[in-house]
Amino acid sequence: MSVHHTHEAILELDGLSKHFGGVKAVDQVSFTVNQGDVVGIIGPNGSGKTTLVNCITGFHKPTAGTVRFRGRDITGMQPHKIADMGINRTFQIMRPYFSMPAYKNLVIPLSSPRAKRVGGWRGGGRHGDRNTVAVDILEELGFERDSRVPYKLAGTLPTGYLKRLELGRCLALRPELIICDEVFSGLSASEISSLVPLLQKLNAQGITLIMIEHRLAELFRVANRVVALSSGEKVTEGAPLEVMDHPKVREAYMGSEEGLVC
Repeated sequence: MSVHHTHEAILELDGLSKHFGGVKAVDQVSFTVNQGDVVGIIGPNGSGKTTLVNCITGFHKPTAGTVRFRGRDITGMQPHKIADMGINRTFQIMRPYFSMPAYKNLVIPLSSPRAKRVGGWRGGGRHGDRNTVAVDILEELGFERDSRVPYKLAGTLPTGYLKRLELGRCLALRPELIICDEVFSGLSASEISSLVPLLQKLNAQGITLIMIEHRLAELFRVANRVVALSSGEKVTEGAPLEVMDHPKVREAYMGSEEGLVC
């Protein structure tokens, strides 16, 4: 299935700001994400990337500005209400239910009002009970169905599987938009190589993606557009290589620990 990029806005940020005391963590950031996009958000440490995502997903209440999802103002809504509308996120510091089997981590979101309403486990091409559907989703994300891996306690899984489990928990909620916070961090080159086509597949299935990422070479294999932040402000946005050629972006990266990778 091919990706259908449209000019229909799915997410619009208008003058979004978040200040902590005198610190402007995010300052007057505006951009639009269209249906079917894969948008990368880049910038050195401290540039406001995670704060921006926290404002979009309800974990921070913005100081100013608006967030609109499919034209509806969701600024400052509670995280569970935003998730119920169809925006889900992964976390840089992974937060599974460590003492539960991996697949049971998906049964919980599969039991949510949204999953039942949208058809997360009834219909939508999926049949069977929630346990079966949970294993089905994990299998699509690279868990070997016939192995014991989906049934192991989440706390015993290596990072590569935990990253996929985070994505699985998002997928169980049948999202329209997934925001991935450093999904490649902590992974080996081979783990990243196997994750890239999975992200491309999710996008091809109609899920819009926003990716906060330091691993730029890998990001640019997936993203069709990039927004660059520095000191809480948007520097520029556009095609990946155009953005990396922007003088302020080059300056922001040259002095940082990430270096300039493209």
